[in-house]
Amino acid sequence: MNEMPAYHATCIGTSNSRYDWIFKVRDRYESYIDTLHLQPIKFVRHIEEGTYKKQENIVFNQQLNTAIGAEGVYKIPNCVQDVVSSIYYLRNIDFNKYQVGDKIPFNLFLDNQVYNVYVKYLGKERIKTQYGTFNAIKFKPLLLKGTLFEGGEKMSIWVTDDLNHIPVRIESAIIVGSIKADMMGFKNLRYPLSSLVSAR
Repeated sequence: MNEMPAYHATCIGTSNSRYDWIFKVRDRYESYIDTLHLQPIKFVRHIEEGTYKKQENIVFNQQLNTAIGAEGVYKIPNCVQDVVSSIYYLRNIDFNKYQVGDKIPFNLFLDNQVYNVYVKYLGKERIKTQYGTFNAIKFKPLLLKGTLFEGGEKMSIWVTDDLNHIPVRIESAIIVGSIKADMMGFKNLRYPLSSLVSAR
């Protein structure tokens, strides 16, 4: 991407087709992330949530501190993240440097604005998931209020307490209820999955 090695990450969210008549969701988020600095190069978002629809295509120039979209050029701070790249940013935090309750700030670019957000470190715990039992790290990101997610510290994320930091569970309140997602499988890990206590 722009002559730079990049990770291409895609996140897809859909409602169960049986419940589309209540609130239909067809979301697709894509990020191209610089492999060296883990900063976004390009962000694509296609949203269909109920009657709300939005298409977004943002190109980041981290050297010039700009984000370019269909509606203009925006000034951004150093090391800004998009919605998808922020997941990888959070997974690369060394939580051993922090105390329980610490807030770790970062900048997020969304809807042509820069938001000062944070992730709150909640410590380590053993968690039983659909895949198995893990030693995990728990944290809460500060969410922005939107058409699907409520704002505030309404989401909890557990990642493996090893060098992989794989998300094994995500729980969050949403506008029309709540969601709970467990990891069901993985492949091509860089490091041993030493956090796995027992598999189901």
